Amino acid sequence: EMEAKYSKKMQTQRDELDLRRKTEIHEVEERKNSQISELMRNHERAFSDIKSYYNDITHKNLALISLLKEQIEEMKKKENHLEKEKADVLLENKQLKEPLQQAQEQVAELQKKLAHYDKDKEALANTKARLKVIQKELKDLQWEHEVLEQRFSKVQAERDELYQKFTKAINEVQQKMGFKNLLLERKLNGLLGALEKKEAELSEVLAASNLDPSALSLVSHKLEDVLDSKNATIKDLQLQLARVCKAHDDMLQTFQAKLTASGIPLDNLGFKPLASSVLGG
Repeated sequence: EMEAKYSKKMQTQRDELDLRRKTEIHEVEERKNSQISELMRNHERAFSDIKSYYNDITHKNLALISLLKEQIEEMKKKENHLEKEKADVLLENKQLKEPLQQAQEQVAELQKKLAHYDKDKEALANTKARLKVIQKELKDLQWEHEVLEQRFSKVQAERDELYQKFTKAINEVQQKMGFKNLLLERKLNGLLGALEKKEAELSEVLAASNLDPSALSLVSHKLEDVLDSKNATIKDLQLQLARVCKAHDDMLQTFQAKLTASGIPLDNLGFKPLASSVLGG
């Protein structure tokens, strides 16, 4: 009973699947026929368009050929006419050749004469133009010469005035610097002499006194402190002296550069840098 039941059920499914397959095959065939019909219509349309296109080209080419034939006929007519005119012109040229040769000889002779005349005329015009240019250049040079003479006189006056001012300023600065350097040197020499004197006195005192080592060490430390203070003062004075000399030398270099730019010689000025002399002393 079960086998009959499932056989019946299987047969029913087979019938349904067979019906579905036939339906799908029918739909596929309809789509295929529809696509074939569409392709045939498209091909017929394309063939019609191509046929129309080539028919138009053929008609246009036939019209162009007809037009070119007409133009060729026209060109042949023009060519015949031009050949006839050419023959007439050649005959006329042959008749005019001898008078033309005579006229050409006359023209050559006249051209030679005209060439000499034009050459002389051009040379005269060039000479006049060059004379005008030279006269103008001469006037310009004269004017420039006068201007340069005035400027030269003015520059000379300014140079002399500047030289006097620089000389005066350098003399004043040298006097001030020399006085200040002298004071600093005297002060430095006095401090050095006092320091040497104090060192000698201290040496005598230490030699005369019978101090114990601790007291002697304390005195030595105090003495070293005093000496360090004096040395610092001496270094400070030396630094001040070097700064003053440096300022003097810088100002002297500036003045020398300005005098050189103004064309004033530096041989007979008599100004010397202070730094080298102080270092050497």
